[in-house]
Amino acid sequence: MQAPKLEFWYDFASTYAYLSALRIKELAARAGVDIIYKPFLLGPIFREQGWNTSPFNIYPAKGRYMVRDIERLTAERGLHFRLPDRFPQNSLAAARLALATEEAGCIAAFTHAVFVAEFAEGQDISNTDCLSALVAQLTRTVGLDPAKLLARSVDPAIKDRLKVQSADAVSFGLFGSPSFRASDGELFWGDDRLEQALTWAQTAGRGTNQSAP
Repeated sequence: MQAPKLEFWYDFASTYAYLSALRIKELAARAGVDIIYKPFLLGPIFREQGWNTSPFNIYPAKGRYMVRDIERLTAERGLHFRLPDRFPQNSLAAARLALATEEAGCIAAFTHAVFVAEFAEGQDISNTDCLSALVAQLTRTVGLDPAKLLARSVDPAIKDRLKVQSADAVSFGLFGSPSFRASDGELFWGDDRLEQALTWAQTAGRGTNQSAP
């Protein structure tokens, strides 16, 4: 019997997606759920709300709370946290590269590496050198050609795919990152809903879950 599936929707600029990216693989394995990685861009969604940056920048008190909240959670989980000097970062190149690594079968490892570089080490993931170094490190492990992956990430097919995936996020009603979508379309938002999403995914499509009113 096929394992249940859960889509993990994330923008690499998201601090809370960092928390989920570092624990989703282990939690999903325990739950017997396959994770489908879905990088997308929040920028167009924010612009529809009239925002030209993260709400954590628009509302300084909310931004200060977010930083302290992430500090508490990462300390509790034994993780490092360093907010990059520029926040939010431009995640376009990283998202395109993630889709290229998906084709190569290593999107989970790449996603993990990008989030660690960004929010544990404070690196600039919009920087080509940063992404190139991450790809080089990854490909040494899995035996892939880094130049081919980098070239593939700027192929028009990958660019179009990211546009479609980001449009899909809008059509599904996503408004933040991380979000999780079960096979029956049930949507969960936020790192604190990951466990609930995995539990739902275990029985989604089997007629045991009730749709939200």
